[in-house]
Amino acid sequence: MSSEKSLRVVVAGLGNMGRSHALAYHTNPGFQIAALVNRSDVPLPPGLSGYGTRRSFDEALREEKPDIACIATYSDSHADYAVKAFEAGCHVFVEKPLATTVADAKRVVAAAKANGRKLVIGYILRHHPSWIRLIAEARKLGGPYVFRMNLNQQSSGHSWQTHKQLMQTTSPIVDCGVHYLDVMLQITDARPVEVRGMGLRLSDEIAPKMYNYGHLQVLFDDGSVGWYEAGWGPMISETAFFVKDVISPNGCVSIVMKEGVRSDDIDTHTRTSTIRLHSAATGADGKFAKADEMLSMEGEPGHQDLCDREQAFLLKAIREDIDLTRHMGDAVKSLAVCLAADESVRSGKAVRL
Repeated sequence: MSSEKSLRVVVAGLGNMGRSHALAYHTNPGFQIAALVNRSDVPLPPGLSGYGTRRSFDEALREEKPDIACIATYSDSHADYAVKAFEAGCHVFVEKPLATTVADAKRVVAAAKANGRKLVIGYILRHHPSWIRLIAEARKLGGPYVFRMNLNQQSSGHSWQTHKQLMQTTSPIVDCGVHYLDVMLQITDARPVEVRGMGLRLSDEIAPKMYNYGHLQVLFDDGSVGWYEAGWGPMISETAFFVKDVISPNGCVSIVMKEGVRSDDIDTHTRTSTIRLHSAATGADGKFAKADEMLSMEGEPGHQDLCDREQAFLLKAIREDIDLTRHMGDAVKSLAVCLAADESVRSGKAVRL
């Protein structure tokens, strides 16, 4: 593999995720950073400070003619940037959500296909060994399923500023929810058919038509049901931080988080600590036939390790011409559910898919 030429990358957007992806490119010999793009100067970690920062994505595409565009800008620019990159002959890695409308998400997928390029969407949990195990264990149980998931984040200072910036275009249940809808879709092969949402604006610091707490419920055509909850801000409860639970007629599989873990630690958003397997089987005496099994997830990859794995997957997909049809389809489907939930919050009505 090392004998193959390294692929030149333009990285657009140097927030938390953009910097992490840029570091992944910097340390992987399969890539070479051609340019970093950001609208303003931001502090860069060691390793990236030597590259310099451009202001224009269009100019970087035109002048550098990269093999890959990594798009980690705000959500409302994802679709336009991705289509431009495909039309310039690039493969694309784009952070989630893929777009801010289903039509735009489909437009990006169509551009990838039309230009014969690879599109990888930043579903970081797909590269996490513990989440891969959770999905496998849940599938073994068999459906129909109850999915109970949330990620509430108590934020202040810089992290609250970042959340407010994100909420100029995207609500928490869309921004984070696509990850967990993607997990639900990987566990059940059923089709989501109806979505209900509710939300509340808990701060005068955010736009009048935006809400910083949201909850969605989704119904699947095999009878499975699921909910996802996300809230951001200084008023959010740490007690409400973390639920990841999948129930079926045969038992359940759950992630058990360590005591004292805080929602403002980015590594805890993916870290699982322990997976608990519970069997519903009972003996002749009506008591449980076996004790719960606790699977230790010691030595899990951290946030940067996962970003490294995402970019290694992109490289593999390009070099080995991996078929990404299901990957792209799931990204559109999970986004459609979250956007329908957002529509339901605003209209007060359930949305049929």
